[in-house]
Amino acid sequence: MAKKGRYVYDWPRPMVTVDAIVFAFFGRRAKLLLVNRANEPFKGKWALPGGFIEIDEELEDAVARELAEETGLTDVPLQQMYTFGACGRDPRGRMITIAFMGIARAGKNKIKAGDDAAQARWFDIEKLPKDLAFDHHEVAKFAIARLKKKKIYRLNVKRR
Repeated sequence: MAKKGRYVYDWPRPMVTVDAIVFAFFGRRAKLLLVNRANEPFKGKWALPGGFIEIDEELEDAVARELAEETGLTDVPLQQMYTFGACGRDPRGRMITIAFMGIARAGKNKIKAGDDAAQARWFDIEKLPKDLAFDHHEVAKFAIARLKKKKIYRLNVKRR
């Protein structure tokens, strides 16, 4: 019988996390929600809200929990967008992340940092911080491209 906290198998398993890619519209500008990490790895860097799933937790529940814990946002409709799993994306080991995308409704976009987030802030999608934690710049770029194809984006953002 394996000891508690030890691998059941002879080889390690990848870790699984969820990330919330949440957009909102402010003054006809699309903004992305980011948190400033309070802990290593990447302490002090901006990142997408997210974290580890619990062993007995559904993915949808995990992403809603992480979003609420780190930003105070609740009731954001989130849909599974894509899975990111490139080797080396997290210095702690092999990490696979299921990314969920959603749009916070007007009037329901007030945020407050909590849990392991030192800050939470909305950033204009055209002016994101340059050096995001993990591979979150790639994840954000992917999500922004998806957002720009949606009708809600065309209806809310002023054409240039």
